[in-house]
Amino acid sequence: METCSRCSKPTALCICADLPSIKTRIHVFILQHPQEPKEVVGTAKMAHLALPNSTLKVGLSWPNLAAAVGRKDVQNQRWAVLYLGSGVKVAGPPIEQKPGLVWVDKKGLAKPLTREEFRSLEGLVVLDGTWSQAKALWWRNAWLLKLRRAILIPKAPSAYGKMRKEPRKECLSTIESIAQTLPYLGENPSSEEALTQLFNGFLQKYRARPRT
Repeated sequence: METCSRCSKPTALCICADLPSIKTRIHVFILQHPQEPKEVVGTAKMAHLALPNSTLKVGLSWPNLAAAVGRKDVQNQRWAVLYLGSGVKVAGPPIEQKPGLVWVDKKGLAKPLTREEFRSLEGLVVLDGTWSQAKALWWRNAWLLKLRRAILIPKAPSAYGKMRKEPRKECLSTIESIAQTLPYLGENPSSEEALTQLFNGFLQKYRARPRT
């Protein structure tokens, strides 16, 4: 099967002509499990190509954030990671969780950032892979525990539908997670619209492809 040398998708599913160029202040850093690049419907590279201020690294472990990013001047407290938790813990009776980005401490308890902490954020780490692969990346990289931790409560189930089986209804594709998170980090809301449109366009091509 012929593939595009840029987006790595099969030629019939190439998304290069549809790629937007989305400027962001926050650097999006995608850590991809080594088994994920072979997935035709994967979205990490799609998101990376659409975001000039992003990095995509494939592997299992790095000794620290600086080694992963490739910069010596990075500071853990200025970076955040989308946490793999199942939700936000609360004291007392359970409450309905509305869509949004919730900052939590290491125990999973909600802990909003101060205005200064929020403004100082420079980067966002996103783990790419199946649920089990993302968990493997989490536990193999202890330095992730030193970053600020956020849980994304999605607006709706993933557009994947039944295309990729997920263990939880709140699981999203990598590009959807990034798209919904960026506006909560102060980026232009148009970034979410552009990434969502790119993903939906790819899904349309995939579902309309000739079956063999």
